Amino acid sequence: MKPAAPAIKLSSRATSEFWEIPVLHEDDHLLAIDKPACLLTSPDRYDPDRPNLMRLLHDGIAAGKPWAKERGLEYLSNAHRLDFETTGVLLLAKDRPSLVRLANHFGSETPKKTYLALVMGSPATDEFSIDLPLDQDHFEPGRMRVSRAGKKSFTAFKVIERFAGAALVECHPRTGRTHQIRVHLMEAGHPIYADPVYGGRQLMLSALKHGDYRLKHDREERPLIGTLALHAASLQLPHPATNELVRIQSPTPKVMQVALKYLRRYAPPLA
Repeated sequence: MKPAAPAIKLSSRATSEFWEIPVLHEDDHLLAIDKPACLLTSPDRYDPDRPNLMRLLHDGIAAGKPWAKERGLEYLSNAHRLDFETTGVLLLAKDRPSLVRLANHFGSETPKKTYLALVMGSPATDEFSIDLPLDQDHFEPGRMRVSRAGKKSFTAFKVIERFAGAALVECHPRTGRTHQIRVHLMEAGHPIYADPVYGGRQLMLSALKHGDYRLKHDREERPLIGTLALHAASLQLPHPATNELVRIQSPTPKVMQVALKYLRRYAPPLA
């Protein structure tokens, strides 16, 4: 078995935050990482000083950090983006020609993207799709909305596991619009847990255990999953140099595994 590539260690002096980011796939042209929650992919247009992954990576390359030096990295650019709280597969190009080819793939809807979402409610059917155009919400910056004047947006969904009042759903976005999966699931009546922007509330253990839940008087209950319950689980696309299919996978985050464990124990599907 091929040994795992060493993790990439990043830190922000401004916020005193530290990230040890696993590498999911690496070759001469590609670097795929397992993006953590609560880290921007690229600079925030409203607050450019917030830590973001690409700036931290570029600073590390410029400073000759060990993870960059041992790889001989001089160039690194993201081929797509993940939301601030979304975890999972993020693909980077190690050279400009590879980036151009990857951009062409993503622009032509070639990549097969699979996300896992923990949603509120139980969908009526095991498989369904949402085909609704999306545009910026001009009244709420940073939010997207369904609009006839928006860009084509299509997502297919498949229920993987059902619970009482919740479901684990596999999401296959054909297009790559900002917040696409989140908006489409809201429109389907099943917002993602811990997504207040689009109607998703927190998943609390007290809500699952009902009267059996006890909390010490000096403690405050924390949600089972405190950040957006959306994970980029896999990405499949032609390799930019060889054109061979490459499939990159990311394991389900521990916080989502914990939430699923409690749902299985205390909220089994209704008969």
